[in-house]
Amino acid sequence: MAHLRREAAAVRLWAVPRYEYRCRACGDTFELNRPMAESSAPCACPQGHDDTVKLLSTVSVGGLASGRSAGPAGGGGCCGGACGCG
Repeated sequence: MAHLRREAAAVRLWAVPRYEYRCRACGDTFELNRPMAESSAPCACPQGHDDTVKLLSTVSVGGLASGRSAGPAGGGGCCGGACGCG
């Protein structure tokens, strides 16, 4: 039964996004896993300072999907060609 609780906890951990914050007092940058509804809620840094700000994080994903070529994606224009602009 304990292994089921551990698995459920692991699923919950992956179910909430990770946000990056910076402490204005000490300059420390840290991450927290929290629900989206709490992403802008106040939080303290690991050193205990309360003056923190949420950072805008960027995500970069690379690579190719299996079985796909690296050629041009077709379409074009400002919206990928769906409106006929490209």
